[in-house]
Amino acid sequence: MPHYRVSEAAALLGVSADTLRRRIDSGDLPASTDDAGRAVVPGEDLARWAQERARSPQSTGSSSARNRLEGLVTAITADAVMAQVELQCGPFRVVSLMSSEAVRDLGLEVGSRAAAVVKATTVIVEARTSR
Repeated sequence: MPHYRVSEAAALLGVSADTLRRRIDSGDLPASTDDAGRAVVPGEDLARWAQERARSPQSTGSSSARNRLEGLVTAITADAVMAQVELQCGPFRVVSLMSSEAVRDLGLEVGSRAAAVVKATTVIVEARTSR
């Protein structure tokens, strides 16, 4: 079973290492120490905690999409018809193309909070090795 150092686990979840340490200290997330004396979190427990965080209610409507990334609008490039909207969702940059009318209707502007809701028929998963 893989184990992740606090800094690695925090980067995977898009939170600070301090946030993760507080979750460990409060007992929300189990941890042990590795041979070098560093705190490590079991991969299974990290996955469970990530799922619990993802299940917390964030949507005001119903949708068949299950992939929601909450974020901040960082850039909007628009012409009369189309717009490109960039969100920073934790460590992830998400870019969406939509009508300029949709940008206006949603009231989007740089600095706005927004959610990227993704429903895709193809998702490619790449395995990553631990360091």
